[in-house]
Amino acid sequence: MIAVEDLIALVRNYNPKTNEERIRAAYEFGRKMHEGQFRHSGEPYFSHPVAVAAILTEQRLDDATIITALLHDTIEDTKASRGQIAELFGEEVAMLVDGVTKLTNLQLSSRETKQAENFRKLFMAMSKDLRVILVKLADRLHNMRTIRAMRPEKQLQKARETMDIYAPLAGRMGMQWMREELEDLSFRVLNPEARNSIMRRFITLQREAGDVIHRITSDMRAEMEKAGIEAEVFGRAKKPYSIWRKMQEKNQGFSRLSDIYGFRVITRSEEDCYRALGAIHRRWRAVPGRFKDYISQPKSNGYRSIHTTVSGRDGKRVEVQIRTQQMHDVAETGVAAHWSYRDGVRAENPFAVDPAKWIAGLTERFDTEEDHQDFLEAVKLEMYADQVFCFTPKGDVVKLPRGGTPIDFAYAIHTRIGHACVGAKVDGLRVPLWTRLKNGQSVEIITAEGQTPQATWLEIATTGRARTAIRRALREVDRERFIRLGRELARAGFEHVGRRATDKVLDLAANHLRLKDRDELLARLGSAELTAHDVVQAVYPDLAPDEGEQIPPRRAVIGLEPGQSFERASCCQPLPGERIVGITYRGKGVVVHAIDCDILGQFEDQPERWVDLHWHSGTHPAVYAVTLDMTIGNDAGVLGRICTLIGERKANISDLRFIDRKPDFYRLLIDVELRDAEQLHSLMLTLEAENDVAAIERHREQVRTGAAAS
Repeated sequence: MIAVEDLIALVRNYNPKTNEERIRAAYEFGRKMHEGQFRHSGEPYFSHPVAVAAILTEQRLDDATIITALLHDTIEDTKASRGQIAELFGEEVAMLVDGVTKLTNLQLSSRETKQAENFRKLFMAMSKDLRVILVKLADRLHNMRTIRAMRPEKQLQKARETMDIYAPLAGRMGMQWMREELEDLSFRVLNPEARNSIMRRFITLQREAGDVIHRITSDMRAEMEKAGIEAEVFGRAKKPYSIWRKMQEKNQGFSRLSDIYGFRVITRSEEDCYRALGAIHRRWRAVPGRFKDYISQPKSNGYRSIHTTVSGRDGKRVEVQIRTQQMHDVAETGVAAHWSYRDGVRAENPFAVDPAKWIAGLTERFDTEEDHQDFLEAVKLEMYADQVFCFTPKGDVVKLPRGGTPIDFAYAIHTRIGHACVGAKVDGLRVPLWTRLKNGQSVEIITAEGQTPQATWLEIATTGRARTAIRRALREVDRERFIRLGRELARAGFEHVGRRATDKVLDLAANHLRLKDRDELLARLGSAELTAHDVVQAVYPDLAPDEGEQIPPRRAVIGLEPGQSFERASCCQPLPGERIVGITYRGKGVVVHAIDCDILGQFEDQPERWVDLHWHSGTHPAVYAVTLDMTIGNDAGVLGRICTLIGERKANISDLRFIDRKPDFYRLLIDVELRDAEQLHSLMLTLEAENDVAAIERHREQVRTGAAAS
């Protein structure tokens, strides 16, 4: 464990004016609070917060961030409180420690909907103070460096979470070195055979070709001296995961992969960057299509550099990045450069972005996204995006992620242009809308009145902004479909009580339910915002089926401790009448699984988390959702009849999703709300007997390794 004086020395190296007493006090407070706690490796637990603080000193961060690192687990894992930290170390540190604690409590590897909600919370925490996520990233980096001490299933969960969330987030923030290390540490856990294979190839390559990096570095330095450019040159082999990803993307073997070496040229001025580029291109042949100028067109996180790929010795391709020292500082620390110190004062780096503006730009396009899965998809698209720059006919620059299409370009200009798009010209030539745009191309969007977004555009668009706008427009089109479906459900509901769903009756129901008109009523019925029972009861309260004395869902399960909450597992969707068992989760209560759920095998070695449960034997309301996987004939009226049958069995459709469309058959998932297992059995028998139903089964989620972590 790093001693307090050694940690202070690390801070003093870049900030001689550091408040040593505050850091020393935080160190002693954290050590005392964590006394008696140990990591999985057997080391004292406090060695972890100290290591996190040391990682942050490499980014030359301020005292408040270093102190936060030392205290970041005290609220979560010790008897220390937020108020106590505020009293001892100030409100700023207390706010940061509290923010890190909240991030720690987010279960970012849970189900998709929950994960989307947690991404929103993560961005909210970042928006208050970005230093919260800097501490969390350093925390994750140290945990990944020491992950071998964890159980194998826990290693897999943490590695996937790191690869999916924390590594791309670090990259998006401009901390490329951290992204690469997080990816490689995760790769070591997720695919050790592939990583070992690449490492063996590297050793063989070095034995055959000698020290390529040293030779090319020397050649580049010689070219810089010849051109009279004062510059430093560094070379390195790319990380194993970076090589693996290139192999997957290009579908090439290691022997055919050329650009596995990278070089950086650090100059004294921006002018020297372009002079260095000229010198390199004079000496080596440039590879077409591999040039990017991020100095004239910086990334949103402040990153500036010139990228080029050239054919070096023996025809080997090497990637070269050229930048000034200030640009390099931002490239190394990204958004964190805003807080970095040099010689005791806050570094005035003209290329460091304002964190508040950066996070606002990242999140504003997601604020209006209502659908959880759409939000999650848009976030991940933006996190992984690498940009290309294209031009409008007037010369304005439009930034798009790599792989962006004319559809993305159109929506980047304006939603109205995107909706009306019927074609595009690239560099004056008409191209398909699925064309992948390249750096420097001029794009003209062709529009037409009356054009509306097409569902196929969702497969073409790559940006979150375009997909969100397309989905919103398609939802308006879906309204017509919901109205048709709602009319079928209303007809079935009223026929069930011996009445007809006439326009007059529907108008009356809409009025009673305080809706604008009957179309609004039918749209809400078709989209499951209302049930047929609600509509019938609004007009004929005496005829609506009596639900009787029913057991409230909160009291449906017997065997819980007083005050203990529960929720049904989404993987197996247990119903009243089925045998069940509970699994406890920290901060989540008990999750109820069907006794035959496959995921229970992951808890066999944790008997202390099992809870013996059973359903209440009374009458349950029809509120328990079950997903049915159905294949039905693609013919007029089939879906309406299916919905009618479901309504006649007194089951409510809460969601309906098509997952495969063929000329003769549809495959869809239907979420139905049921009372119990008996009603499910009856419903499936009824649907199976229908001629137009080719197949039906109860849908259950596939088990994912690592999902059992508490």
